[in-house]
Amino acid sequence: MGGEGRNNRRVLQDIGNLVGKQGHGNGINLSKPVTRNFRAQLLANAQEKNKKSSTEANNGAVVATDGDGVGNFVPARKVEAAKKTKEEPEVIVISSDDESEEKPAAKGKKEREKSARKNAKAFSSVLSARSKAACGLPRDLLVSIDATDMDNELAAAEYIDDIYKFYKETEEEGCVHDYMGSQPDINAKMRSILVDWLIEVHRKFELMPETLYLTLNIVDRFLSVKAVPRRELQLVGISSMLIASKYEEIWAPEVNDFECISDNAYVSQQVLMMEKTILRKLEWYLTVPTPYHFLVRYIKASTPSDKEMENMVFFLAELGLMHYPTAILYRPSLIAAAAVFAARCTLGRSPFWTSTLKHYTGYSEEQLRDCAKIMVNLHAAAPGSKLRAVYKKFCNSDLSAVALLSPAKENCLEQA
Repeated sequence: MGGEGRNNRRVLQDIGNLVGKQGHGNGINLSKPVTRNFRAQLLANAQEKNKKSSTEANNGAVVATDGDGVGNFVPARKVEAAKKTKEEPEVIVISSDDESEEKPAAKGKKEREKSARKNAKAFSSVLSARSKAACGLPRDLLVSIDATDMDNELAAAEYIDDIYKFYKETEEEGCVHDYMGSQPDINAKMRSILVDWLIEVHRKFELMPETLYLTLNIVDRFLSVKAVPRRELQLVGISSMLIASKYEEIWAPEVNDFECISDNAYVSQQVLMMEKTILRKLEWYLTVPTPYHFLVRYIKASTPSDKEMENMVFFLAELGLMHYPTAILYRPSLIAAAAVFAARCTLGRSPFWTSTLKHYTGYSEEQLRDCAKIMVNLHAAAPGSKLRAVYKKFCNSDLSAVALLSPAKENCLEQA
């Protein structure tokens, strides 16, 4: 090919480096050689064209180019509308027909629900309020004795009413009849001597109060089903305390300790044999409501309560348990309620019986008066009695020396 042909070669393909649309696809034939001057002229024309296009775009039009780089003028409003159509697709909101609140209202609803949850009452409080309403008692006359235990999981405040309802329903199973007629070799006085000695042993070993009350329950229940000779009565007592200690205490006294405390009147083998005999006779039934279970509950209901009040109640209750007719004739819950009633009369806590106590104990003053009179008389006779274990125990200043206080007057019990 000659020199003229080489200088007039046409562009074979547009590779994107040309201004405007050139090449074989547009049907334009270049008859002039693309020299440096011609290329510079083309570039200047393209720049002037672009400058003119930008000026027109500022006046309300934009340039849109197709795939081949050719500029087309499009009004700005149409372009913005097209962009808005692409960038903002239609949003479909699905809601129920009855939904009329907007998001701010929903936020307020959440805040109200949060506040309601914060101020919600415990389940036991609701049940207590319902029970009070069912009993027809005004709320302002009753004190919620479990209100301070709502956060204490060990107190089981949600179940406490059901627990004590169960205790009162089953306490008859742990009660005994008058068994002295079936005991040919012992009498009520011997039993009182045994109980007096067991209270001293209990104090010497520094055992829990639950252990003492369970011990006396085991003794009476065993004596009601088994005739015991006089020489074995003390053996029954220490074996019963051994059983109760194993049931209630973390560190129970050993058999050798009871052997020594009885002045070696019995050997270890005898204690263990009597322990097995008692458990077989009672059919291993040791979970029974004792007066202690009710005492702690009723003391709590005796508001306001303090250590002096608490110690006076336990003093009168132990005097009652030493007295055979009282321990046999009255139920554990009534003994506990009568001890609280007599203690309030002794300490001058007026009123002597409140609507709160009546609600939680289930007893009225009339039902408690006879048992309370017995306890007050036992208190009056305690300083001159030969059986002084309870009296000496509660003369101690650690127990508020309540035994030294004057007993309640009988007319106080009558007027209550």
